[in-house]
Amino acid sequence: MAFGARVLKTGIAVTLALFISQIFQFKTPVIAAVAAIFAMQPSIYRSWRYFLEQLQTNTLGAAIALLAGMYFSHEPIAVGIVCVLVIMICLKMKMEETVGLTLVTVIAVMEASGQWDFALLRFAQILIGIGSACLINILFFPPNPKAQFITLIESCFSRMSLLLRTVISDEMKESVFQEEKQSLVDSLKVLADKYKLFEEETKKLKRAKYSRSRELVVYKQLLHTLRSGIEVLEAIDEHYFQAAREPETNQLFDQHLEMLIKCHEHVLLKFEDKVKPNSLELDKMEEDNEQFMQITMKLCSQDGSEMLRLSIVAAAMYEYGFQIARLDRLVGHVEKDSDT
Repeated sequence: MAFGARVLKTGIAVTLALFISQIFQFKTPVIAAVAAIFAMQPSIYRSWRYFLEQLQTNTLGAAIALLAGMYFSHEPIAVGIVCVLVIMICLKMKMEETVGLTLVTVIAVMEASGQWDFALLRFAQILIGIGSACLINILFFPPNPKAQFITLIESCFSRMSLLLRTVISDEMKESVFQEEKQSLVDSLKVLADKYKLFEEETKKLKRAKYSRSRELVVYKQLLHTLRSGIEVLEAIDEHYFQAAREPETNQLFDQHLEMLIKCHEHVLLKFEDKVKPNSLELDKMEEDNEQFMQITMKLCSQDGSEMLRLSIVAAAMYEYGFQIARLDRLVGHVEKDSDT
């Protein structure tokens, strides 16, 4: 985990939980602090969902632990059996994320050996920790998955365009290329997680109006288009340099790839409302993409097996161009919706 707002908010939530515990003079405030650490989530929706789920599983876990404590005290075997039972219940309720903190509640309550008032205090400390984390997450630097997603899109495209522009000419050192490509793949995974958070907040916390649903489609296509570009990188790395090529072939692939990158960049600028609408550049790109695929297929049919691996690269590039054109149309529809 990199240092950021979530790390800072976790520290503030722990401080708040300990401070509230001191006000109520709890003897073991560390339980509230542990609960605050577990409860810090990457989005407001997940914080609210986590609070509700923890409320359910912790209440159930505390009740089971209280009954078990009355009959079995806090014998180690009994505590272990109750923990297994609670885990099974959490899994059955499809609330796997709550298991860790619920077990903390179970162990803390069973320590009371059936004393309901002491168990209630332990349960209250857990709720204080969860509530502190949710409150801090909402009030201080509230997560904004949408803004984070857009920032990551720009960063990933910048890194990907550099790799695509140099991959055919083979200018970059192999070790550097592999390192940068792996870093790009990792960034794409983070980007996919951010999209999932944004999708959850849009559908769950806010009313999913038609315009918001269309916006989600555009954001999903932004992610999918980047994936297509990375698939081009993978195809070139695995197949392009292993095939026999003429200098004219290198020039053909290099020029077409450069054109695709420029068009992708143009669509991103259009998405950010930085270029004039109704540009004919993307229409020409679709025509060029069709012609590129036809030329490549002719070369493959003429030269036989030596060019077959290049057809895989050409297909990946064609798909990348297709996804860019689709993204352009979706961005155009959203612009029209916002204007009306």
